[in-house]
Order: sequence, then C-alpha cells, then structure tokens
Amino acid sequence: MRALPIIFLFLGVTISVFAQEKSYKVGCIGFYNFENLFDTLDTPDVSDTEFTPDGPKRYGTAIYTEKLSHLAEVVSQLGTELTPDGVALLGVAEVENRKVLEDFASQAQVKDRNYQIVHYDSPDGRGIDVALLYNPKYFEVLSSRTIPMGSYESNGVVRFTRDILFVSGLFDGELIHILVNHWPSRSGGEKTTQHLREMAALLCKNVVDSLCTADPNAKVLIMGDLNDDPISPSVKNVLRAKRNADEVRAGGLFNPMWDLYAKGNGTLAYNDAWNLFDQIMVSYGLVNKDTGGYNFYQARVFNKPFLVQKSGNFKGYPFRTFAGDTYLGGYSDHFPVYVFLLREVTGD
Repeated sequence: MRALPIIFLFLGVTISVFAQEKSYKVGCIGFYNFENLFDTLDTPDVSDTEFTPDGPKRYGTAIYTEKLSHLAEVVSQLGTELTPDGVALLGVAEVENRKVLEDFASQAQVKDRNYQIVHYDSPDGRGIDVALLYNPKYFEVLSSRTIPMGSYESNGVVRFTRDILFVSGLFDGELIHILVNHWPSRSGGEKTTQHLREMAALLCKNVVDSLCTADPNAKVLIMGDLNDDPISPSVKNVLRAKRNADEVRAGGLFNPMWDLYAKGNGTLAYNDAWNLFDQIMVSYGLVNKDTGGYNFYQARVFNKPFLVQKSGNFKGYPFRTFAGDTYLGGYSDHFPVYVFLLREVTGD
C-alpha cells in the first residue's frame, strides 16, 4: 500500500514511519493569545473602558464582530494540514468573559466543531482570563479548577493576576491533563518581574509533580503565553523542560518549542526582536513510546503570510488588532502554536 502524506483525525490511514507502513490516529492541541478579546460593555470594577464605543479605541460592534471573525478564520485553519477537524483542544488567553467565547464559538468558520468552553473569571485587574475550548467529539471534561496566581508587594498587599486553568479529561478515551497559562508580563522590566513568572512556573511544576507521583506516565500538557522564552529561567530552570525528548525522564517535561526558538521562530516581536512566549510542553508520558496511547509527534507555529503585517511601524510583526488606539484590523499580536499527538492503530 502506498504511503499517504496526510493523516486524518481518528481515521486510521497508512503513513510511512522508519520505512514501515503503519496506521495512526492523530489529534491536534493548540494555544492562541486572542489579544484583548473584550465585549463592548463597560464592566464595573474592571479596567475595560478603552474597549467600549465611548473609549479611546472606539471599540464598537463592528470592530468586535470583525475581531471574532478574524480569530475564527485563524482557528479554523490550525492543524488542518493533518486533520480536517483541526484543533480538538485550544487554550486561549486575553478573553474578557465566557460570553466572548460563546460568540467566538458561534462564528461560521468554526461553528460546526461545536466548541465547548471551560472558563473561570480571574481577579486580574484588566479583566482578562484564560480558557479552554474543546470539541466534544474528541474530549470529555472530567474535572476543572483554577490555580490562583498572586504575589505580595512591598506594602504587603496581594496583587492577583490571571489564574492558571487546570483541566483533566478524556482525549479520545485517554486521560490527559492540561494547564492553561498567561504568566505575568515583563512590564517594569524582565529582571524585575522574573520572580513572578518563576512563581507561576513553580505552581505548574507542583501540579506535574503531584500527577506524576501518582502515575509516572501521566500525560500532561503545559500551554500558554508565558511571557518568557524556552531558555528563560522560569521554563529552563524551574520547570526544567528539556530541549531533547530523549533526555526526559519520569516526572520530567519536554519543550518542543526550544528547537523552534533556536531556529529563529517566534510568536511575537518587540523592538525588532522575536520572542517565543507562546509554548506547549509535554510530560514524559507523552514522549515515552512504551506507555502506548497518544504520544507527541510534532510542534508548530502558525505564521501564515496573512497573519503578518505588510507595512507601517510593525511591518513583519504579527498583524495585530490595534496599534495604541489606532485600529489596524488585524488578528492578534501573537501567532498561535499547536502540537500533534499520534496513536498507532493496531489490529485488522
């Protein structure tokens, strides 16, 4: 039988692996920073006035509607090179509330996927949260909770930022765990704020350690806008995420984004330099082929030409929605990322 170049989600087709023809199921899991997906309402006790019709951005229904359509256009294409159903699970950041996610899921480009939502309101001052969208054909939520992310300032006041979202469920019948993150920004300086991202990394590491103590082959994915690169201390030293899969041991993590970063790939640009803040890491259970079930196959950055700004001060950067208060009509100031998982199909 001739080897085929395309794999379809949850349909066994033949591909060539190490000169042998095998059949696999493939699943796609991604992450996308939606860049300030706000509704047009002024929410009390939240700093969202700029994203209202009377605010400086003149953020009205027309802009909101176009923003939703643009995001859906991107998500509809993620992973479709290997599966017609695209991303089965999508972590997102910078969303104001559940309603904007419902509006997104109803967009024509993704409506047929029937994306369901796991979302909790965070105590973030700007009112932005993380969430998980999932296609119920392929994923069943078993449990979900938030992990608060707070830090003490010099005056003793606790400053809260985006919670970490922790979801466990069945991915095509197989138990996986997902941590969706949007770590504290570098506002005020990278070094000054480094300890905050290291604190967030430690919270994730504690969850992974707990899961892997119970099951050394637990299948865990850490995803998000980390505001740090694969080589940053929070990722390299606190999470101890390895560049090479064969170096990962039970309880450890593999960071497939490291090689992409080393090759010059990024997900956002600042001062004409690229960073790869948007990352997906996987646990030992997803790189150890002896565990059976789904294993990590490949990681990618979705940076198609239509997502790149063609002119102006941000030429060559991700095509963003706003530059200051000026509406550019783009998609997001971040590129999305995604990974493919494979499971060998055995039997007749």
